[in-house]
Amino acid sequence: MPNERENKKEPAAVPDKSAADRTAGHAESLYRIRPAEARDVPFLWEMLFESLYAGEGREPFDRSILEEPSMRKYVEGWGRQGDFGVIAETPDGTPLGSATARFFGAADHGYGYVAPDVPELGMALLPGSRGRGIGTSLIRHLLDGLRERGVKRVSLSVDPGNEPAMKLYRRFGFQEAGREGTSITMVADLEPTN
Repeated sequence: MPNERENKKEPAAVPDKSAADRTAGHAESLYRIRPAEARDVPFLWEMLFESLYAGEGREPFDRSILEEPSMRKYVEGWGRQGDFGVIAETPDGTPLGSATARFFGAADHGYGYVAPDVPELGMALLPGSRGRGIGTSLIRHLLDGLRERGVKRVSLSVDPGNEPAMKLYRRFGFQEAGREGTSITMVADLEPTN
């Protein structure tokens, strides 16, 4: 899943207790983070579409892009060995965003592919959920979960014009490792946190 967009849904819930790192000046969002489950697959498809960054002045993507094999691989068959993801939601269960990690092989790799032992991160938020610290919390939970699973590195693909996403990923130690088409591939080492 490449990047992020915007929506008009207002979350109402219990604060994510681990989101103490929220940027000053943002109103505290009320939500919780939980592991992604099989029931989340329809939402993961929606988040895959939301992750597609067209950029200012560019034609928005048509939903038919989700039928392309290069895109389907990010969600199709979700729940296979190694798949890990987290969902941000309101206390009533309304989803706000997701962060996922999936392993790919060299013969069928994703846009941010680095190696078969390096999962590719995908993240997206519904538009009204952006700018509230939810993305930061999602990535933190995802990376912590990957560390617990013994993953040493994680990669992602991001459009260089998506400055908010680039800034967020850099805060988590992602560094440019190459380019795939019009996207930058970034990698972060997952050293254990103390």
